[in-house]
Amino acid sequence: MAKLNAVNRLASHPAGILGGGGALLFVLFIGLPVIALLVRAAQQSDFLDAVTGDVALTALRLSLFTSIVSIAVVVALGTPFAYLLARNESSWLRVIDTLVELPLVLPPVVAGFAMLMAFGRDGLIGSALADLGINIPFTTTAVVFAQIFVASPFFIRAAKLGFQSVPMDYEDVAQTLGVSPWSTFFRVTLPLAGPAMFTGLGLAWARALSEFGATMMFAGNLMGETQTMPLAIMSAMDPSLDNALALSVMLLLGSALMLAVLSLLTRRRWQGR
Repeated sequence: MAKLNAVNRLASHPAGILGGGGALLFVLFIGLPVIALLVRAAQQSDFLDAVTGDVALTALRLSLFTSIVSIAVVVALGTPFAYLLARNESSWLRVIDTLVELPLVLPPVVAGFAMLMAFGRDGLIGSALADLGINIPFTTTAVVFAQIFVASPFFIRAAKLGFQSVPMDYEDVAQTLGVSPWSTFFRVTLPLAGPAMFTGLGLAWARALSEFGATMMFAGNLMGETQTMPLAIMSAMDPSLDNALALSVMLLLGSALMLAVLSLLTRRRWQGR
């Protein structure tokens, strides 16, 4: 009853009315393009052929492989880094924290060009790598580099907020009971920060899958080697919109599935707490 009364008061409040109108406009703005994409796909006679074609499957395999590798690296390196940022407030870490968030506002094309200037044959360290026989640009490795660059801030920020939400008293109590720092981290801190980290993981993976600009500049658009799903969509638009439509629907459904799984996992973990 109390919740119902709160809803009624909010609905009659001017801010609630404006909020409801804004929500409706936002849903329409986001929903109409999605509905248009699905309706157009339903009208396409050769949709299944396009989805199961060589171009689509090759790009899908490459996107899944590179994004999984990228996220594994981000989680392995980003988790302890996020914990350090959450537990240490030194001035030099604040500068690094700002640098970590730079890819969030940096145009992806600029990010790709910057990596080219760093790892290219004439780049800052690229020439030394080339002398060792290591060539990164325009390879699958370059795709992974680009995805890590643009996706890592999403996970690190979420993980840092998750660790900050865990009171240090819990860790202190666990260690006074004889639990080692490593066991405290894995048995106390990490589970409590889990929901925020799952959210960051999902956002980072979605960002890696959808990466376009940095990949285009740094890795190129080579089918079977660097052509991920977004690049395949751009290439498919020239000869036929039907193939681009099929690839777009595949990415849309994959994104929706990822959000659903992420929401389910996060909800269960919060309920468990």
